[in-house]
Amino acid sequence: MISRVTSKTRQSSGSLSLHRRARQVTLLLAGCLLAALGLALATGSVPIPVHEIARRLAGWMGGHPVGDAIDRILFAARLPRVLLGMLAGSSLALAGLAAQTLFRNPLASPSIIGVSNGAALGAVGGLLLAASVGIHGTAAAITASVATGLAVTAVVFALGRRGSYFGHGLLLAGIAVGALCSSLTTAMLYLAGERLQAIVFWLMGGLWQANWQHVLILALASLAGLACMVVWSRDLNVFLLGERTARDLGLDVPKLQRRLLALIAVLASVTVSLTGVIGFIGLIVPHLVRLLVGADHRRLVVPVALGGALLLVLADTCARTLAAPAEIPVGIFTAVVGAPVFLWLLQTRRTQAAP
Repeated sequence: MISRVTSKTRQSSGSLSLHRRARQVTLLLAGCLLAALGLALATGSVPIPVHEIARRLAGWMGGHPVGDAIDRILFAARLPRVLLGMLAGSSLALAGLAAQTLFRNPLASPSIIGVSNGAALGAVGGLLLAASVGIHGTAAAITASVATGLAVTAVVFALGRRGSYFGHGLLLAGIAVGALCSSLTTAMLYLAGERLQAIVFWLMGGLWQANWQHVLILALASLAGLACMVVWSRDLNVFLLGERTARDLGLDVPKLQRRLLALIAVLASVTVSLTGVIGFIGLIVPHLVRLLVGADHRRLVVPVALGGALLLVLADTCARTLAAPAEIPVGIFTAVVGAPVFLWLLQTRRTQAAP
């Protein structure tokens, strides 16, 4: 009896410790994100002091903008870009968390089921179609990207569910369909003609085309994704126990799998259509945050969203300032930084798994 009481006490103490750590990590990430936003707004070809930014933001929100060149730089260029980076990072991190939960593998990401490649295929097709018929390129890219991302997800789901194990079948189908989409994108680039340089530069990932319309679109997708993950957090915890155990506990596993696939498709497709392909955020951020706060989704979802936002805001600030006046595509920057971190995580997992 005493040993049982002691065991329960230790479990309760451990849970409280993780809860306290999760709260501390969340507050730390929120504070760092605010600092990163201030740094990003202040840094550029025209430096703006932080106190001046605060004064102009107060006037702008109060309906009394100054209306000079600094206002145009701040509110027409930097603020939409910084907010788009924050929302894109959050969306990619949440999509990565959903993918890792779906596969019960901390090294999974949206690209593993072909969603990113499918969204890129649709966006490139939309941009080329817009150029040929003279319609608005951004609207065509967003529409085609989301439609193609959802279509690829549906195809992968239909093929993957026929396997003996859903996760393995989905993985193999995603790799095959993703490779096909990548090949078709390459073929489109071959036929792009004078649009080739602009599309290739866009595919590298970047936030230079940010505007308030993009911010609004991605804000709706990102906040919806965050709300869904928070609401589903208990079911996601049960799902991590295994499909058979989850079914025994009353969870509708196929329904949850379809929801996760749809969420991954929407978040990845909308983000890719607005920012191009930005890798490694959906792979690295959920894994790193999980190491800090544990695997309980009730403590994991919000820090993951904050961590993704922080990472992309910092990456974009570095990408547009390190080689100024030139600009490094942020997708290249995250790949250069993310690849070594991924290899380190992979090596860490192998070391932990070794007897």
